[in-house]
Amino acid sequence: MNKTNLITITGPTAGGKTAFAANLAAKIDGEIISADSRQVYKKMDIGTGKDFEDYTVDGKKIPFHLIDIREPGYKYNVYEYQQDFIHVFDDIRKRNKMPLLAGGTGLYIEAALNGYRLINVPPNENRRAELAQKTQKELIEILQQTNPELHNSTDTKHRKRTLRAIEIAEYYEAHPETDQYFPEIHPVILGVKYDRDSRRKRITKRLHARIEEGMIEEVKQLLKTVPEQDLIFYGLEYKFITLYLNGTLKRDEMIDKLEIAIHQFAKRQMTWFRKMERAGTHIHWIDGHMPMEEKMERANTILKKYHFHINAI
Repeated sequence: MNKTNLITITGPTAGGKTAFAANLAAKIDGEIISADSRQVYKKMDIGTGKDFEDYTVDGKKIPFHLIDIREPGYKYNVYEYQQDFIHVFDDIRKRNKMPLLAGGTGLYIEAALNGYRLINVPPNENRRAELAQKTQKELIEILQQTNPELHNSTDTKHRKRTLRAIEIAEYYEAHPETDQYFPEIHPVILGVKYDRDSRRKRITKRLHARIEEGMIEEVKQLLKTVPEQDLIFYGLEYKFITLYLNGTLKRDEMIDKLEIAIHQFAKRQMTWFRKMERAGTHIHWIDGHMPMEEKMERANTILKKYHFHINAI
């Protein structure tokens, strides 16, 4: 019986995730939930790569969510994202549509897929001292007794994480009022990636295209209402262009430093995805060089393994 209720499209920056997700959504009557930590902000379009034209496939506009939901300058966080994701996911499912989570912010993706209970559990030093005397095997038994529905296997592989997991589980047991609803998620995760050299070329080409499209002017307009330090906080394009506009960097210096920073960012994304895979998350990688039709066929082959069929292919 098919339980798949969320298809996730992820991968490093400049990989064509949006177009792929939109084309897949068009074939399965789906709606896209963004998993991008900066696309939540209004008026930050070119620098965050919203690429709204990608959401139209064969003349059909694909609905998307969690884009343009906060004013620039706001400090959106992963807890807010998780709550917004839950609301949108439930709404899409109630309308018998298929949600597709698409983006490259690994922390947001994990918050959506793994159902982390994001509250501030204070450290319990007395309990930690008691548990310090236990073996790892004893700690795992305590954790499994406290949290029988344990799903995050990494909590049992490292002593520090096991101790913290027990602390959190016991806190919830003592404070049931803090327990939060989270929908049952059965995801299939598709990743789009290029080889390292191709990825670097795509990043460089996209950066120069965005500058031509008016990315510097976009930041200049934002600075009329958003403090410099807030734009710098958003990093990458907004950080380095702000430093250029305030005279800290020259134009060529800004472009060089920004390009290096984006390459480093893409590398960190891949490191995050590999960490997810080591922790037990299965990502089905698809070669970005494939034409869109072949990507759809590859996606269909993968989804069939989960008893989910794309009838249009």
